[in-house]
Amino acid sequence: MIASIRELIKYRELLYIIAWRDIHIKYKQSVMGIMWAVLMPIIVVSAGMLVKYGMSLLSGKPMDVSDFATVSIKAVPWSFFVSSIRFSTNSLVGNSNLVTKIYFPRVIFPIASVLSQLFDFAVASCLLVVILGFMRVGVSALLLWVPVLLAILVLFALSIAILLSAANLFYRDVKYLVEVILTFAIFITPVFYDVSLFGKWSRLLMLNPVAPILEGLSASVVYHCVPEVNWILYSAVVSVCLYGLAFAFFRKMEWLFAERI
Repeated sequence: MIASIRELIKYRELLYIIAWRDIHIKYKQSVMGIMWAVLMPIIVVSAGMLVKYGMSLLSGKPMDVSDFATVSIKAVPWSFFVSSIRFSTNSLVGNSNLVTKIYFPRVIFPIASVLSQLFDFAVASCLLVVILGFMRVGVSALLLWVPVLLAILVLFALSIAILLSAANLFYRDVKYLVEVILTFAIFITPVFYDVSLFGKWSRLLMLNPVAPILEGLSASVVYHCVPEVNWILYSAVVSVCLYGLAFAFFRKMEWLFAERI
């Protein structure tokens, strides 16, 4: 894997070009332009607020600022994760004309797809900071957890992206299966709710590697408390191990890409 990483560094300019091309294609001749970057998070936040409102009616507990803030702080990284998986799954098949030509590490395509979504994430995050500022969420030293948590999320997204892009090249129905899973994944991921609502079942939900990251963001940004370190370490270990496995699988199957695409 170290050799593969060195190869990626060697082709870093090509990685940058492809990532920028993906960003350019996405916004070229677009009516909404850069607003597409915040559309998905806005939809998720709106759906989350409806769920929160329904829960408040059932529990008899009125909604407060923290309810809106927690949904907002989780919706933006979740939207990044979903978009990264969705676009990267078809990245190899969508670039078949390049895959079958001169040699370069094909893993550049799924990585570039994730990097292009980081641009949308950055734009949406700027809006999120403004919103949280208006809600007077506050600032504390615990915000130092944010880059750590986001780094783990990006690594996990890269791992899934590399694995699924290769799988989709051999089995084209993978992308349809991914769409179905992503549609329902939000219900088993604590975006609209906190895992504490499920009591003893919360540990089962936290086995989803994305869950500790979102809960950690909510804890450090909104509630100004230390995230559950054990669960953060769990997500980090899963992400690192999955990245190694995904990279190994990709490299092993790469020589078959040209004839199977």
